[in-house]
Amino acid sequence: MKKISLIPNMVTAFGLSCGLFVIFKVNMIEPGTGSFEMVKKAALLLILTAFADFIDGTIARAFKAESEFGVMFDSLSDAITFGVAPSVLLLKTLSLQQGTYLSFLAASGCMIFSLSGVLRLVRFTVKPTNPKGKNEDIKFFNKNFNIFNKHFTGLPIPAAAACAISANLIMLSPLINDKIGTISHTSRSITLSCIMIVLGYFMLSKFKFPSLKGLNFKIPSFHLAFLSVVIAIFILYGIFYYFSIVLAVISWLYVLIALTLSIIRIIAGKKSKTLKDFEMDDED
Repeated sequence: MKKISLIPNMVTAFGLSCGLFVIFKVNMIEPGTGSFEMVKKAALLLILTAFADFIDGTIARAFKAESEFGVMFDSLSDAITFGVAPSVLLLKTLSLQQGTYLSFLAASGCMIFSLSGVLRLVRFTVKPTNPKGKNEDIKFFNKNFNIFNKHFTGLPIPAAAACAISANLIMLSPLINDKIGTISHTSRSITLSCIMIVLGYFMLSKFKFPSLKGLNFKIPSFHLAFLSVVIAIFILYGIFYYFSIVLAVISWLYVLIALTLSIIRIIAGKKSKTLKDFEMDDED
């Protein structure tokens, strides 16, 4: 019998529990009654889950406890927490009548988002079938989960979840509605549904997205420490007073920067060494 390490899997189980809690809690309310505060609490809980997802692999490597069970458990947890929870949250905040075009569009957008997230996790967790028709072992050191990797192929599902929830949250934000004006239900439904479809495409795309684990800054350590403190203070202040805006800026800025770098790489061409790490993979 294979040994299964307890600590990293407990961290994964905690993340999965948070995702399930969001899904179950949101399902207790009537469709369309989801408030800004409810979505904000769900977003904070999913951010905590993303942090747990960030460290569980590091803990497993530190304890030399990588296993097939851990890889599959982590992927399943991500699929539910970051793939299903944002879709359920979105549908519960929209007051949609069954059988209408808006309800069809919203349901389709959420299904595309969730399915794309699951497919992305499956694509980078299991190796292709070998010529003899036998499934190969799980990729323990898959390039998209390796700590030394500088990028992901396709938008990571936690980042996609952050983008989806931040878009939903900012459209419900009193700060935005008071200064710009209340966004109509139809406009919000169409916009959020289209965003879910676009995020689903990005998750399955060949675009490269930078990995936070691979970030290296060649600047004096004192300056880096001082800069980190300043950024942390601004982020903490923003979380307390402008949470919806800060979450939207951080999540969508990440996507925008990655797409910009990939487009620059395409324009530069393969012969150029500029942004070589952002070269799009060949089709499978």
